[in-house]
Amino acid sequence: MTDETAQYIPDGLDRRIIGHLRVDGRASLSKLADALGVARGTIQNRLDRLIETGTLLGFTARVREDYDDHAVHAVMLIEVVGKSTTQVIRRLRTIPEIHMLHTTNGNWDLVANIRASSLATFDRVLREVRVIDGVSNSETSLLLSSV
Repeated sequence: MTDETAQYIPDGLDRRIIGHLRVDGRASLSKLADALGVARGTIQNRLDRLIETGTLLGFTARVREDYDDHAVHAVMLIEVVGKSTTQVIRRLRTIPEIHMLHTTNGNWDLVANIRASSLATFDRVLREVRVIDGVSNSETSLLLSSV
């Protein structure tokens, strides 16, 4: 990545493109161009730049909350030792059951949203996280129901 792309700051059109993609990640270039009132080529160039600069990391499928009622959902608070946060994050991102990962302030350094297919898988994820070099402590809460 060059200094130019590392310094790229998305403008209003980029934010509008990202907003549309958050609603429909499969939207075609033509559909985006029509919705935003710009040329298809402009959308293609903007998407290429957003991907090249790392602003847009990829496209995902969103599923209904009740898609898998048997899944185990949890929130894990993670404490990291010293300056190893970057390495810990890199390793956590390789665990597919970690649906989202956030940095935070206070006593905990990271918050991981976990979705596992079973309690056995959930247990494996907990063990994987706890043995990562740099993870000094964790606390996990199962999410039982949405209110």
